[in-house]
Amino acid sequence: MSIELPSTYKHTNISDGVRSACLKNPSKIAYKHGKNTRTYSELTQRIDSISSLISSFGILSKSNIAIVASNSIEYMEIVLAASQLGHPIATVNPKLTIKEIVSICEDAQASLIFVDQKVSILLEGIQIDGAQRKINIENELSNLIDHSSQMDGLPAIDEKETFTIPYTSGTTGKPKGVLVPHRSRALTLYGMADAYGCFSSDDRFLSIAPMCHGAGMIFSLAPIFFGGYAEIMDDFNPELVMKTIEEENITGFFGVPTHFYGMLGIDQSILDSCTGSSLKTIISNAAALPQSLKEKIVEHFGEGLLYECYGSTEGGIISNLKPEDQLRKKQCVGEPFPFTEIKILNHDGNECGPNEVGEVFTSSPYIFNGYWQKEKETQDAFDGEWLTVGDLAKKDEDGFLYIVDRKTDMIISGGINIYPREIEEILLEHPDINDIAIVGEPDEKWGEIIKAFIVFKEEELSLDEIQDFCSNKIASIKIPKIIETIDTLPRNANGKVLKTKLRGTKA
Repeated sequence: MSIELPSTYKHTNISDGVRSACLKNPSKIAYKHGKNTRTYSELTQRIDSISSLISSFGILSKSNIAIVASNSIEYMEIVLAASQLGHPIATVNPKLTIKEIVSICEDAQASLIFVDQKVSILLEGIQIDGAQRKINIENELSNLIDHSSQMDGLPAIDEKETFTIPYTSGTTGKPKGVLVPHRSRALTLYGMADAYGCFSSDDRFLSIAPMCHGAGMIFSLAPIFFGGYAEIMDDFNPELVMKTIEEENITGFFGVPTHFYGMLGIDQSILDSCTGSSLKTIISNAAALPQSLKEKIVEHFGEGLLYECYGSTEGGIISNLKPEDQLRKKQCVGEPFPFTEIKILNHDGNECGPNEVGEVFTSSPYIFNGYWQKEKETQDAFDGEWLTVGDLAKKDEDGFLYIVDRKTDMIISGGINIYPREIEEILLEHPDINDIAIVGEPDEKWGEIIKAFIVFKEEELSLDEIQDFCSNKIASIKIPKIIETIDTLPRNANGKVLKTKLRGTKA
């Protein structure tokens, strides 16, 4: 299948797009992080200086680099510097364990590793195979730049070459490096600018999601790609986020459900004073946004702002639910993103009819280049030109997409398919439940039974009370048979629950 691209699309790599934006308004502030700022002119100079530094180490052309750090201006400068040299950069979550960080850096065969101060301390004295050097962003970078000579020129970078290598969250197993090409991200940026209306040169975007993940990266990159302004936060502080939106006249921000729960849970007097009157766009992604939370977001910030996009690291943005449909199409993730096709197939490989649950496949120009050094996994991810997303979903009569659950999260009890998300949505309506995850517990008679991990607000509920609440709302077979109280659910940086860590846990 051939995807028709817009006639206005200019084939480009990411670094060329950013450099073009820098030339248009050099004195304008591009990024702000705390008290640290960069004008577009300074940003260009820093990117080129870091590129010169990387070149001075003599690492092989096209070899991989890694960055393990929290959000900062320097983070984006390093990513862009590596990209304009043609070095794919593995973006590693700094909150992983030492063992996990080392494993990913070695898997990526990173010749050079950039780390922040916290990670530098963790890795002190640890040798990472293949790495020529670790550079502390906070303590070493500026000094090294000052003593490095400027390089003569930049190589030509094809749009199909790899831009970044984010690693999958590991929600279903060992993390895999996802080869994201320049073309995918450049096209996504153009699509986002058209879809969300908050990435013009006049817009002011708040970047709070971790840059180490695909969504955090793209939403931190978009503002400067189009000559706008981005304010960066490294640690999520819900009260500070709300005040920043208000005081800095922020026009758009991206968040995951964890962010929204935190923001709407701050002291009511502060919340009332932070209405976000300057906002044009609120975007949610990465984890399912419960309908009850959607309604709270709309209630506080107003109608006409909230978009929920659905996608994957491998497939980019797949669908988008517009503000006018948020309350009309409940538990829905919208219609296909521009230049994206979606199909849902049943077990026989036939396309599903309306409201029939099947597996999601997508085809678009945003799709990844494959998994790093995992040929079989790459082949398994595709059916021809169609990418399997690994989710179960259905379409309604209007063609709107509803994610039922992760394929790997589906529970089979007594031969019946049960989708945890349905149960989670019901229980999140209970006023005493703050967070919940539903998993299957092995059972001799039924194969699996329903187990609920619950974060209670104050009052802890009994199993009987949970079951009474569910009665008449869902079928009896879907009602939890086991509950376990938990202080916090294990999540990745994008807010997805790591159910692999919950399965098999004994109450």
